Amino acid sequence: MPRACRSTPFRFPLALLLACALPVQAEETPPAAEVPVRPPLDERSQVDARALERQLALREQQMLDAGGDQFLALWLPANVGDANGAVILLPGDDESADWPQSIGPLRRKLPDNGWHSLSLTLPDPQGELLPVRPPIDETAPAAPGEPAAPQADGEAPTPSTEEATAAMPVAPEEAAKAQTDAQRAAHTQRVLARIAAGIAFAEQRQAKTIVLLGHGSGAYWAARYLAEHKPDGVRHLLLVAAERPTGFAPELDELIPGLQLPTGDFYFKDQAADRSAALLRMQAGKRQKHPAYTQIGMKALPDNPEVEQEQVYRRIRGWLDTQLKKAAPSAPAAGAPAG
Repeated sequence: MPRACRSTPFRFPLALLLACALPVQAEETPPAAEVPVRPPLDERSQVDARALERQLALREQQMLDAGGDQFLALWLPANVGDANGAVILLPGDDESADWPQSIGPLRRKLPDNGWHSLSLTLPDPQGELLPVRPPIDETAPAAPGEPAAPQADGEAPTPSTEEATAAMPVAPEEAAKAQTDAQRAAHTQRVLARIAAGIAFAEQRQAKTIVLLGHGSGAYWAARYLAEHKPDGVRHLLLVAAERPTGFAPELDELIPGLQLPTGDFYFKDQAADRSAALLRMQAGKRQKHPAYTQIGMKALPDNPEVEQEQVYRRIRGWLDTQLKKAAPSAPAAGAPAG
């Protein structure tokens, strides 16, 4: 018998089995699993704050609210019966509320000099932005292999001037700039809202005098908050190694002289860039006849950080003591009747 004829009886049952099995296999195939959406990573400042929560005593920790944005602040009451007031400390970019340079040492030592200390956690500085995708021009002809955009029945109405302008494609550079500006504006609002929450907390503690002290870019945000909001309760400003965060305006030498409130500007005179920026601030203060602007040059001691931080504390303490003496009512002269 030929080979083709021998295999014929077996082909029909096999084909029938395959035809019956295929629908069952299609029905039993599970649907494709959805790709899980990865939650956004925590900010570095949030990670640092959680570490501080584990390391520091619970009595030092205060959770403040800035319009729904909760953040950690570190509070230490003054170690005297009648406190001088409260110093609110603002760390710089990439620094925590207990940063070892200026912020941490000052917040721990100022209570021994009669001041409450409140150190705030500020949000992360703005990083690199993702590239902006160029807008799709629907009027352009479709690329080879792509379907053309569907056309509505009838003739489309002529768009107005405003609609035509809004529909115009935006250059990638302009879109990137708009995104950057929006991100910086949002960051500014977050920072200033946290400063406002810190001031409100100090006022709730009945602080007689409130001082804003900023380190690094924190000095910029302290000055900017005072320039924009002009709070009645804040009477003094302290700057330590002040610098303007990249991409933000105006410059510090434009902000500080216009505040016209007692300001202590502490900088490290060993570094040429810091010295030049401090000179610009001093010259601007003279031009605007700032009544109480003081600059104090300090010596950087990178090989001996403990001595350097003690130097910062002593200079800050001396400046604060001087302000208290100026604010105190003068004693009556000998032989003069008391008022």
